Amino acid sequence: MRLKDLTSGKPLKLILIFAVPLFIGQLFQLFYSLVDTRIVGEILGETSLAAVGATTTLSDMLAGLLNGFTNGSAIIVASYFGAGDAQNMKKAAGGTVVLGAGFAVFVSIFCLIFLSPILRFLNIDAEILAEAGSYISVILAGLTAATFYNICAAILRAVGDSLTPLLFLIFASFLNIFLDYVFILYFHMGVAGAGYATVVSQAVSALLCFFYMRKKYPQLVLGKADLKLSKETARKLLPAGISMGFMVSFVNLGTVALQTSINTFGTNIIVAHTAARKATSVFMLPFSVLGTTLATYCGQNLGAGKYSRIKTGIRDTVLLTFGWCILVILAAYTLSPQLVGLITASREKEIVDTASLYLRVNTVFYFVPAVICLFRNSMQGFGDSKTPVFSSSLELAGKVAIAFFLAPAIGYMGIIVAEPIVWFVMVIPLIVNMKRNPVFQKEDKG
Repeated sequence: MRLKDLTSGKPLKLILIFAVPLFIGQLFQLFYSLVDTRIVGEILGETSLAAVGATTTLSDMLAGLLNGFTNGSAIIVASYFGAGDAQNMKKAAGGTVVLGAGFAVFVSIFCLIFLSPILRFLNIDAEILAEAGSYISVILAGLTAATFYNICAAILRAVGDSLTPLLFLIFASFLNIFLDYVFILYFHMGVAGAGYATVVSQAVSALLCFFYMRKKYPQLVLGKADLKLSKETARKLLPAGISMGFMVSFVNLGTVALQTSINTFGTNIIVAHTAARKATSVFMLPFSVLGTTLATYCGQNLGAGKYSRIKTGIRDTVLLTFGWCILVILAAYTLSPQLVGLITASREKEIVDTASLYLRVNTVFYFVPAVICLFRNSMQGFGDSKTPVFSSSLELAGKVAIAFFLAPAIGYMGIIVAEPIVWFVMVIPLIVNMKRNPVFQKEDKG
């Protein structure tokens, strides 16, 4: 099967063709996350839903760290593909497998060993502590399965195939929904059942993606030599992987810091915030999808020496996301109560009103995180790993400060205004360094 070249043709058209399967895949991933939330809330009640929501930021942070690491490493695969270097492309793919899997095992074991102090740090109320622990322990034990899927998907996207991971993710989404009902409703496994459903479905999608890739893409079949990590390959993969992993984890670690404050505000606020963050994930989905696409696009065009295409692709994609921001603002101001009710299965007025307020305040400023997401990923794609990490560290510092000072002073409103404040701070170094980057000063090769 032919791999997808992003170095020729109209930039925005190529970006959209590549991004659409990725968007649908991420949408399905969010869909079964929302279904988890809905099923837990509907069958087990709001207390159990709060237990899941209280640890969701932790699982998101760890998943983001591992996914960012594999996506960052895959940028090197994309660069070799764009340069037409098949041998080094396979070595980079093999190194991504070895490093990604090893990192996932380490993170999983470390977090399970120190789970009790981690839960105490999150300020989880005694009423939901047992359920929260049972749920997150299952998710942590299954991190390797999720990472293995992300490795396969990242390698395929690096060489231009964003459709294959989508198909298996769709299958996994429906499997997850089915297993949710089986484990929770029929086996009476409680919130842990939702965790098991997620892990099993991720493991199945990983295996399907891996065997399909071996059968249909002989260019990507890795031998023993490709899986032997050389120092040269590690020196290329580790900076890219660690940089993107830290970039994503800093973002999520800041959210975890905010969650430590949110968990002190009571069950209704936890549920409201969980619902608002689920809706936010849907609203911001195009930002992350197009950002991931730009990382691959910029990586391939950097390898091919087509620097002008990088600038054109970034510019056109930013304009596209601004149009999406306008639609999201309209949706937030007209449909927020209905969305919150749909996500949580709750009619509690405090939950609906609080979550709706969060969405209406935050969406007005979405133009800023759109730029942040696209610029950070683009910079990773053309080799600037320092600026995205610095920007993300500003986000982490800002959220920690708000969690410890602003939220205790003014309550949940401090959480609502936290992200808009931080967005305006962290976008500054991205804009400044994007204009200064030497990629935009070079002439195209050939």
